[in-house]
Amino acid sequence: MRAKRRAVVLGGAAALALALPMVVVGGGSAQAASCNLTTGPYQRQVEQFLGRPVDGRQSAADCTAIRSFQASHGITPAQGYAGPLTWQTMNTMLAQRAAGRTPNKAGTCPTNRGRIACVDLTRQLSWIQDGATLKYGPVPVRTGKDGTETRTGLKKIYYRSINHWSTIYKVSMPYSQFFDGGIAFHSTTKSMWNPPGSGGCVNMRPADAKAYWNMLGKGEDVYVYGRKPGT
Repeated sequence: MRAKRRAVVLGGAAALALALPMVVVGGGSAQAASCNLTTGPYQRQVEQFLGRPVDGRQSAADCTAIRSFQASHGITPAQGYAGPLTWQTMNTMLAQRAAGRTPNKAGTCPTNRGRIACVDLTRQLSWIQDGATLKYGPVPVRTGKDGTETRTGLKKIYYRSINHWSTIYKVSMPYSQFFDGGIAFHSTTKSMWNPPGSGGCVNMRPADAKAYWNMLGKGEDVYVYGRKPGT
């Protein structure tokens, strides 16, 4: 019988690299970056997401807002262009918000195995449930990029290392819980929406990775399904 735990309920296409007109926005600081004043293919969608006036035409203010979003999440080039990768990132965020408190509404993650960690690659979401009861999450995650995709299927946690060091990538992987041949849940300081993705692991924010560490254990189930946008 599992030990009782205290539960808390709680990419893709690159931006177009064309010879487009640029304008410098925001003063003479050395940190000021060039802003792309060309209207992008996802201009209206991006304007709406950012709460900008939706007119479908790029402005200096639009560009500044888009560039700030891109810089926050490591989307390059961060020039304020409303291109495919920027909209893909925003669209994933919208899908995550829509999940609300019922991420397993479709019943895709098994509800007949007791406690299980679910990973939805399509929405880049993860949560812990016990039967049909949500125990933690859903929380955003950052999964494998094209070529090093996080593998799907039913897995089990087989090894845990709270202060793990990756000898492959030469990086720290705090709160690592391995469930599939080197693929693990672990903490990272990168944005969960930073493209193109991980080397296969399920990256998590530090607080979420710590919560998973406290709520899961060796031998517990993990179910991965869906397909990450851009893979």
